[in-house]
Amino acid sequence: MDHRPVYDPSDLDALDLADPVLHATRDLTEVWRYLRTEEPVYRHRATERGEGFWVITRRDDIATLYRDNVSFTSAHGNMLDTLLSGSDSAVGRMLTVTDGPDHTALRTMITKPFTPRALGPVLDSVRHGTHRLVAEATEHPVCDFGADVAAHIPLAAICDLLGVPEADRRRLIPMTSGALAAVDGPPTQESTWLARNDLLLFISELVAARDRAHGDDVVSLLIEETAGDRRLTPEEVIFNIYSIIIGGLETTRLAMLGGVHAFAHHPQLWKALRAGDIRIDTAVEEILRWTTPTLHSGRRATADLLLHGRLIEAGDMVTLWNASANRDEAAFDEPDRFLPDRDPNKHLTFAHGPHYCLGSHLAKGEIAAMLEALRDLVAEIRPAGTPRRVYSNFLSGYATMPVTLVPA
Repeated sequence: MDHRPVYDPSDLDALDLADPVLHATRDLTEVWRYLRTEEPVYRHRATERGEGFWVITRRDDIATLYRDNVSFTSAHGNMLDTLLSGSDSAVGRMLTVTDGPDHTALRTMITKPFTPRALGPVLDSVRHGTHRLVAEATEHPVCDFGADVAAHIPLAAICDLLGVPEADRRRLIPMTSGALAAVDGPPTQESTWLARNDLLLFISELVAARDRAHGDDVVSLLIEETAGDRRLTPEEVIFNIYSIIIGGLETTRLAMLGGVHAFAHHPQLWKALRAGDIRIDTAVEEILRWTTPTLHSGRRATADLLLHGRLIEAGDMVTLWNASANRDEAAFDEPDRFLPDRDPNKHLTFAHGPHYCLGSHLAKGEIAAMLEALRDLVAEIRPAGTPRRVYSNFLSGYATMPVTLVPA
């Protein structure tokens, strides 16, 4: 249940999609519906934050643009904030903001530890750890599912993959949370850069330690393996580990909290899942569609393109709104209903095409482990307070989730 007031699409002239407060405090369902129907290629006004940009809202259009890394490039940045500021400092050195042969070579190398087979032992550990976390949470009258459970599941998995020492793991939570969002109000430039710099320093120390003593982990792989015909520079190693941490921690946590929120407000669906009438795998996919933790992705056009009668010119900024694509009536029946038995479910939560999320299998496994533990241990999920949302124009979801987990 979304208690945010609905934004009136007749007020588009005042819309500022780059404003973190907007996404935290307003429900944009009707805006997305209007744009999909009336202006699927919408020209967003310039603001004090920067130049104007195109807003793409239909699911099939967004999937097509995701596949096209010739007419559109990520090599200037892949999110509003970096594109509006000019460019991303990691362009050409981090997988998510690299295109062409360099992207292919880098992706081929980084993919190795994220295949289903390679992730088997990691996900086994995730299942055991998640069961313990949920069991402990049921012992309390009220828990914050975010702080007590959801934050620790992807944290353990990513830290296992990277070989982060146990004593250092909890340091990552505030750094990753602050790098792209805030909880108590809109993020300031100072707080954002402080969190990002702290995280980069943490990673630099991790890389230096592994450079002195290699191990069986992703950091060592990035140091030792070759991307194409060369090894990565220390800066490239650091930037790509940064991307793995940011992509692997915060988005999965937000999806988990949104899933728990949905089941807490649909107790009949929770009973159906516990009874085996709803499969875990379809519930995972619907949680990913329903929550859409990554609101958008950004590109620059490299050539002039006509789309639905609108001319996108070379150099223009183009934003692909997953939040709209995943509620597109042309792609999903009853898109504004949470239906955990939805099948098929062609959501774009992990993007599409060459930049499809490397960590998708890991994220799905973590959410499945959460649902399995809750199914086995929790009879009811009861709301126990008002959750707080993150303030971000890139991430979407709840930062806190007070609930009572009634033991089975």
